[in-house]
Amino acid sequence: MDERSTQDIEAQLAEYRRGASELLIEAELRKKLLRGEPLRIKAGFDPTAPDLHLGHTVLINKMRAFQQHGHEVVFLIGDFTGLIGDPTGRNATRPRLTPEDVQANALTYQQQIFKILDPARTTIEFNSKWLSGMPLPKFVEVAAHYTVARMLERDDFAKRYKAGQPISVHEFFYPLAQGYDSVALRADVELGGTDQKFNLLVGRHLQEAYGQEPQCVLTMPLLEGLDGVNKMSKSLGNYIGIAEPADQQFGKLMSISDDLMWRYFELLSFRPLSEVEDLRAAAAAGRNPRDIKFELAREIVARFHGAAAAEAAQTAFTARFAQKTLPTDLPLQLFAAPDAAGLPLVAALKACGLVSSNSEAVRKLGEGAVRVDGERVQDRDTRLPVGAEHILQLGPRRFARVKVEKPI
Repeated sequence: MDERSTQDIEAQLAEYRRGASELLIEAELRKKLLRGEPLRIKAGFDPTAPDLHLGHTVLINKMRAFQQHGHEVVFLIGDFTGLIGDPTGRNATRPRLTPEDVQANALTYQQQIFKILDPARTTIEFNSKWLSGMPLPKFVEVAAHYTVARMLERDDFAKRYKAGQPISVHEFFYPLAQGYDSVALRADVELGGTDQKFNLLVGRHLQEAYGQEPQCVLTMPLLEGLDGVNKMSKSLGNYIGIAEPADQQFGKLMSISDDLMWRYFELLSFRPLSEVEDLRAAAAAGRNPRDIKFELAREIVARFHGAAAAEAAQTAFTARFAQKTLPTDLPLQLFAAPDAAGLPLVAALKACGLVSSNSEAVRKLGEGAVRVDGERVQDRDTRLPVGAEHILQLGPRRFARVKVEKPI
């Protein structure tokens, strides 16, 4: 292979390593790339919620990077494994979804991913294609390639077993099913979050058992949400949905801390790292971090809504904050969250004195009279994440500045 081709492969590897936690095994991936043939890149997503958020796009962005170098990506929708429920990170058995829930959520995923991925280079697969009709003898054959002892090496299973908490047998099926996905797809590389490492390695093991070259594994960190502490999650209320309106996305991105901004640049921005380092240097030299955050917010919003919408969102944000449409000299009120999921907005409205009762808060939300950080909120189940400050607004003239602290 000539020097130019070798340099191209090293450039590819550097791009794939950007922001990654682990690349297993890099020498194997280099060997695959040296063949000069397109690789099959797999990432699986269980449709457990109706919308994707920026945390999901950390993997999708990496899939895009592989696409841009001519590789084939498989966006695998785990409509079968979604019925089992991924036990990763759980201290109890995860509730199972209905087939109707899974199919509805899967449809929204297909509508959202092409904001990032090239449709011409993307294959969408459903793992029910090979798992739902698998005969029992075949599944027994798959299971025979893995031991209970190895399964209990998995951290969450080990903790639950030690604590005497129940582990349903069907939860052992999940890593086996996800691993067999790699066999069915003959994956060269599988992407996943750091919490998925065990499952991804099961895929390597099963591929070897079935006489295939084992896939390489690339794990990506779990993106922190708006609070800068917990991983981005809809249940914690610290997320930015990729289907949210442009103004809402922009406002949420501007609310992240200056430190977290660099994490988002590394994992979410398509800018070369050299440009990100230039921005860091500019911030160190005195450039206002808010202006740099504007660049991040414009890039992300433009990705999902277009450049014009991003510019309009920035103009609206500036009108609300830079031109003092919302007050910035309000006294800060501190409230403790009842749990790690944050403080319910309904409770916050009452606690800070904007409403006299929970029922009034619910009514005002339904009327569209409540704004959080300038964005109208109508979902009565909204929670304010731990660690963040917010300006609550009721009607045109009533405001409160609140911060949610950790549960006592």
